[in-house]
Amino acid sequence: MDLVKKHIEGAQKDGPRFDFLQPQGEEALLPADSVTWRIFKNPVSMFVGGITAVILELAEPRVRDGVWNHTTFRTDPMGRLRRTGLAAMVTVYGPRSKAEAMIAGIRRMHGKVSGVTEEGFTYNANDEELLNWVQATASYGFLEAYCQLVKPLSAEEKDTVYREGAIAANLYGAVGAPDSVGAQEAMFEQMRSKLKPTAIIEEFLHLMLSTPVFPLLMRPYQHLLVRAAVDILPLETRQYLQLDTPRWRLKSWQRGLIRFSGRIADRVVLKSSPAVHACQRLGLPDNYLYR
Repeated sequence: MDLVKKHIEGAQKDGPRFDFLQPQGEEALLPADSVTWRIFKNPVSMFVGGITAVILELAEPRVRDGVWNHTTFRTDPMGRLRRTGLAAMVTVYGPRSKAEAMIAGIRRMHGKVSGVTEEGFTYNANDEELLNWVQATASYGFLEAYCQLVKPLSAEEKDTVYREGAIAANLYGAVGAPDSVGAQEAMFEQMRSKLKPTAIIEEFLHLMLSTPVFPLLMRPYQHLLVRAAVDILPLETRQYLQLDTPRWRLKSWQRGLIRFSGRIADRVVLKSSPAVHACQRLGLPDNYLYR
């Protein structure tokens, strides 16, 4: 686990820069005692959940075209991962003023992203229905990865995560994003007929397998995490997206290994992490979220 810790800290130093320490004392969009702060500190579940979210996003044709044709996922997957990860960290741990400014900037960029899918659907990245779907998939991915691979949360805590997510969702324009597990399940059911299997999902997963996120010796572990991202999808969704195949299934010992590493990661205080820096900004001890 020391190797994992060193790699994560190194990736954070090499990635996009953002000062989570300043301004001293400024609150984030969510309070430090929120359930979301506890979940987002875990690098294992965040990596897995982020991939799960993108799979679900790519299943929606309009979101698929917006992501695949207007971002650098294909040409610079590592850079795209780091920028997306940073945006998630700023949204949760960044000082409120900086988080709001970043989100406003993303909204302006989204306003320029529009097109027509091969199926003939027109879209703009700021369409409310699409924003609601992206928010729902992100919440589902991060929450399920944490619950299945780190530690289970109660039904009340799960609903709380969705309610907490509504604060940032409203700023992003996702004013109809689910605010409970029940609302998330209803949205998934409502969107089912609009989701389409696509070769782009396989292409994305192969990028996640081949992009050197982890050191060479840990590449097999990275492959397990990518497969875990498929594994935590609802069974009917995996089947519909043609991902319920031996290639993407985890063996029980592999799932156990990921759970073991996820639980350890939940207790390792990464001094350079946004979570720890945010705690320091608020005058809280480094291990505040790890108790």
